[in-house]
Amino acid sequence: MRIKPHITIFMSNKKGFFNGIIEYVKGAYDELIHHVVWPSWKEAQKLTVVVAVFSLVFALLLFAVDYIFRQILGLYYKMVK
Repeated sequence: MRIKPHITIFMSNKKGFFNGIIEYVKGAYDELIHHVVWPSWKEAQKLTVVVAVFSLVFALLLFAVDYIFRQILGLYYKMVK
């Protein structure tokens, strides 16, 4: 039975599988703490409002399209009967 290449990498790693996972988590934490530029509190609040307004507008548009298609299909089913 052949071992898949990505499994072979984990098995041949001297550190071991779980040590590799620990190193990955440490690297991800270091990236979040030292390399990510976080927005200010005021900017985060503004962006939250933008997302909320966009979500509301999108939901209303989706509702309108659904309502229009429901009316069209209702008329079509009445004609078919």
